[in-house]
Amino acid sequence: MSEELASGPKESPPAPRPAPREVWKKGGRLLSVLLSVNVLLLACTLISGGAFNKVAVYDTDVFALLTTMMLLAGLWTLFYLLRTARCPDAIPYRDAHAGPIWLRGGLVLFGICTLVMDVFKTGYYSSFFECQSAIKILYPLIQAVFVIVQTYFLWVSAKDCTHVHLDLTRCGLMFTLTTNLAIWMAAVVDESVHQAHSYSSSHGNTSHTRLAPDSERAGSQVGGDSCSCNTALCQIFQQGYFYLYPFNIEYSLFASTMLYVMWKNVGRLLPSTHGHGHTPSRVNLFRETFFAGPVLGLVLFVVGLVVFIIYEVQVSGEGGHTRQALVIYYSFNIVCLGLMTLVSLSGSIIYRFDRRAMDHHKNPTRTLDVALLMGAALGQYAISYYSIVAVVVGLPKDLLGGLNLTHALLMIAQHTFQNVFIIESLHRGPPGAEAHDTPPKESCHGLTFANLDALHTLPACPPTPRLVGSSLADPQNTVAVISAPRGHWRRRCLKDISLFLLLCNIILWIMPAFGARPHFSNTVEVNFYGYSLWAAIVNICLPFGIFYRMHAVSSLLEVYVLS
Repeated sequence: MSEELASGPKESPPAPRPAPREVWKKGGRLLSVLLSVNVLLLACTLISGGAFNKVAVYDTDVFALLTTMMLLAGLWTLFYLLRTARCPDAIPYRDAHAGPIWLRGGLVLFGICTLVMDVFKTGYYSSFFECQSAIKILYPLIQAVFVIVQTYFLWVSAKDCTHVHLDLTRCGLMFTLTTNLAIWMAAVVDESVHQAHSYSSSHGNTSHTRLAPDSERAGSQVGGDSCSCNTALCQIFQQGYFYLYPFNIEYSLFASTMLYVMWKNVGRLLPSTHGHGHTPSRVNLFRETFFAGPVLGLVLFVVGLVVFIIYEVQVSGEGGHTRQALVIYYSFNIVCLGLMTLVSLSGSIIYRFDRRAMDHHKNPTRTLDVALLMGAALGQYAISYYSIVAVVVGLPKDLLGGLNLTHALLMIAQHTFQNVFIIESLHRGPPGAEAHDTPPKESCHGLTFANLDALHTLPACPPTPRLVGSSLADPQNTVAVISAPRGHWRRRCLKDISLFLLLCNIILWIMPAFGARPHFSNTVEVNFYGYSLWAAIVNICLPFGIFYRMHAVSSLLEVYVLS
């Protein structure tokens, strides 16, 4: 029976007609990648140049480029939707692993927040429209339309394995991906400019201000302060869209990952069943858990919000409580990171006793998840190692230096052990898929006449839930054998671990994403490296660390569902 299941999917789908037309798949991929790299380098040049006062590249040039890219990407998206709707053979296969519901749900949530940000941004630029370029008001409106079209496109097409216009589809997907990366880069640079300006203003040192905030660049273009944001309504709009930037950043990254998986699936041939899908038959939150993980995670989440509020109030205040705020901030992070490290290590130990088979099927979504987890962690690794060198070489003799060093070391350990746990979880088979569930090379099920009771004694045919399920003599035993792994203590522990890590990663995403910058409030690194070098390190590496937290949340949710 196992041989039939293995060979059945290969014969069931009809032979795809578009396959012979693609002589060289790597050629189409290479063409789309070259297009993406060139466009991305152009966008990177303009965005990075527009952030500096002494460079004759203004934010209007950046807005014009991004608006053009969003218009072209939106037009291609509409063409794709219309073309695939009219061609019945355009999408013969759909990848069950791509675009899980929680990833698409997160995309919709971040997309809604991005639309709200566009409203605030439109109101901000409209506050002094008489001295502004029209492109600044047009840009958030075009972005809102682009977000709506792209969100609908990814919601309905994330699982597509397209088999028409292969090269054009690859180029279109890669260009849309590049557009999202350019929007992400512009948002990160704008937020970094805002943070640098806030730091310079709070410390009263204008020598550090190499990056110009948007309002200053706007005023410089018209030759005065006529474009300064002075009204209360304008200040509300400005602060509002800066606080909503983290959602826009995550939206762009979520869309980029989904577009990459679609790009990998262009022209892909799939059997009718392969691997295990993302969507189980029934999922109930907190079901089959010990509740220890969710409760402890919620406690740390609430405490983290309180610590974040205290940190922001004390650092931005005039009472000189920065040192006290840093001690509270580092102490909470040390406790949280220490618990996450121990819990991740415990999850990896539990997997040593797990008999589930490893899933070795080709899965572009899982491959991308692993690559992003490993790559995004490098940003936080870099910041931590720079901090370790600054603290150790500077020979700290106070409490703050010791907390900073401990925080950096635990950050490295937590990322390492959490990555090991998540990656091993993503490669596990679904519940009930035991290691011996793989059909042997010479299956004894192929015998014409076989005594099922005698087969259990053969070394090549150990008893499995599927084998017992084939016997109708005792259906109660069959149900017991199949459903026994569902209540196992290991599954409960893994679900608790995944929920605890998920909640902790959310609070560790909120803190830096919404403005917590102990890297500048703590002057050890600033004095050791100088503000310019340290600001460059933090502004380049920290966005990857923030993205790591949200991507880990998505991966841990998948671990919880599939445990």
